[in-house]
Amino acid sequence: MPITTAAPASLDHSDAAMPKTRVLLVDDNDSLRTTLTLVLEKNGFEVAVASNVNDALKLIAAETFDVLLSDLQMPDAGDGLTVVSAMRHSNPSAVTFIFSGFPAMDEAANAILLQTDRVLTKPMSAALLVKAIKDQLRLGAHVTQKKEDVSKILESETKVTISEWLRRAELDPEIMKVHLSGAERTAHLPAVFRDLVDRLRHPLPLGKRALPSPASVKHGILRREQGYTPAMMVDESRLLQVSIFQTLQRNLHKVDFSALLGDVMAIADEVDSQLGQAMTSYISEAKADAQPIEA
Repeated sequence: MPITTAAPASLDHSDAAMPKTRVLLVDDNDSLRTTLTLVLEKNGFEVAVASNVNDALKLIAAETFDVLLSDLQMPDAGDGLTVVSAMRHSNPSAVTFIFSGFPAMDEAANAILLQTDRVLTKPMSAALLVKAIKDQLRLGAHVTQKKEDVSKILESETKVTISEWLRRAELDPEIMKVHLSGAERTAHLPAVFRDLVDRLRHPLPLGKRALPSPASVKHGILRREQGYTPAMMVDESRLLQVSIFQTLQRNLHKVDFSALLGDVMAIADEVDSQLGQAMTSYISEAKADAQPIEA
């Protein structure tokens, strides 16, 4: 059993006179949600439930909660951290708990960095769970961190994101048909990130064509010489966007959500623009040397 319910903490008389504390319970296990809901309601809490991240985010956006109790994986690793980040943004005074069966050290560390108030480990008795929630409510939520803009996050996380991109590229059998060192394969990316950061700090009007990138033109020519196909270049660009958005997901607790959508659109537009410029130079190079363009 993920939680022991044989001797749940009972609602004392003083609790009955107090306004009910609102709890958002997020877990994909139906039986656990039912059990925890009964335990929490018996102890004077008002409980809303969600079985997945999307439902949790909708509730967080629409309602106010005093407590978040979320599983860590539903079913993807880090799902609980996404919910915590959203709660910190929408309900900064809410106390937050990650409730997981023996979380890995790196996952627990990420939860702490996201300012999860406590990481609770399943199984746990109902009495201890209720006590943990009430104790944390008396202490209050952690103070939220100062928000950072996306450009600063990408600038500080450039090396990590490039390493993550290379890891993904090395798992792609098509890309790896071209044998290059890691340094050769990633040589263009520092310039890409400099351009991205500059684009975010100097936004273009919506719909305006992105600025020319000499580095992208050079990259297209080089990839042609290295033996890449256009399909490989497109796949590399897709993996770059995935890696960038993964970096943003890891740093959601730092992000100013009011500017996030516009920044994500600018990132996608800039990456696509640089791919387009690289492809143009690739095709021009192919025409110049009279070699066929492979699919």
